[in-house]
Amino acid sequence: METTKKNYVLPIAIMFALFFMIAFVTGLQNPFGVIVKNQFGASDFLSQLGNLANFIAYACMGIPAGYMLSKIGYKKTALLAVVIGFAGVAVTFVSGKAESFGIYLCGAFVSGFSMCMLNTVVNPMLNTLGGGGNRGNQLIQFAGVCNSSAATIVPVLVGYLMGSNEAARSIAKANPALFIAMGIFALAFVVLAVSNIPEPAYESAKTDSKPAAGGKKYSAMSFRHFVLGIVAIFIYVGVEVGIPNISNLYMTQELGIDPAMAGSLVGTYWFLMLVGRLIGGSIAGKVSSKTMLSGVSVIGLCLVLAAIFTAPTNEVMMPVFKSDISFGMLSVPANIMFLVLCGLCTSVMWGGIFNLAVEGLGKFTAAASGIFMVMVCGGGVLPAIQGFIADATSYMTSYWVIVAGLGYLLFYALVGSKNVNKDIPTE
Repeated sequence: METTKKNYVLPIAIMFALFFMIAFVTGLQNPFGVIVKNQFGASDFLSQLGNLANFIAYACMGIPAGYMLSKIGYKKTALLAVVIGFAGVAVTFVSGKAESFGIYLCGAFVSGFSMCMLNTVVNPMLNTLGGGGNRGNQLIQFAGVCNSSAATIVPVLVGYLMGSNEAARSIAKANPALFIAMGIFALAFVVLAVSNIPEPAYESAKTDSKPAAGGKKYSAMSFRHFVLGIVAIFIYVGVEVGIPNISNLYMTQELGIDPAMAGSLVGTYWFLMLVGRLIGGSIAGKVSSKTMLSGVSVIGLCLVLAAIFTAPTNEVMMPVFKSDISFGMLSVPANIMFLVLCGLCTSVMWGGIFNLAVEGLGKFTAAASGIFMVMVCGGGVLPAIQGFIADATSYMTSYWVIVAGLGYLLFYALVGSKNVNKDIPTE
């Protein structure tokens, strides 16, 4: 047993690194929403199209990625994802040179393909290496710390690069962040290429295609808790992304907060996700995914409702993660503080939902992971809906979308996550 654990150290470390990459590249779309709003005169809705393109790629690539995973394995799928990710960031760089909104959207879309493929690899791999159950969730939570580290750095870094001169905000000024992303991809490709990644055994496609006992063919979609789980992940990613993305626009466009300061506040949201995942990873071996998900859903609901009904003129002092990688006290609107604190709640939701949704799926897990990734497109759809509502009404009114989403997540944790299809053969 001890030898097996030692053999898993390197693949676990590589999966953690890939988690970092996913958040770094995905996180670029948050501050870029503010940039393109200035550079191209985009509306709130259009400013979220880069984020939408990034996540809609999941809807296109999720099932093919799951198929690739079962046919060519983890390593080859991850290597191809890294190459595509490098290309996507390179296209974003070109969009800055060409000053083209269309090319920018293409870069976000291509990057999304890569993020989907990487997510399809790392989540089932870590859940498998952790042995499923609470331990599988625990490993995903610890990997989420790496994810949150990157997400914390990106808005702070890009906000710093933009500076206080509104007229000078452009994609080109964010080039250092793009160079970092391309460098990470290049390094990851080399490390992956020379590393030995275990390939968990799945049933062959030929075996899976045979009807099960009684002549009935089953799939991951035959499980009610999985179907409700993919709806939950669609909503969750939209909630996780929508809270900071729209708050960034709200702060810079309506409250007149400097982009660097707004970036620091958004970075604090992601930092709190890091803290939450550290706590979640520490207790996930003893606390069930159901308990964690239901608890943070209730707290998240309370925080968002408080943000909606609190006037921005009420200010409070709170510690903020700054661009010099330090903390300092800052006077901020109380409703912004409530939204930032939501990072503690969204931090553990991903691992909990994934763990609950694939529990008991057995041989259907690989295909389920691909379907799961399709629904990550919610991270683009819900913020776009929020942007549309913000254009029509107000920024804070758009947060009722978040309230509805958190309500569904509470339902899934308490009711929808129960496996009522245990009679389906999974071996």
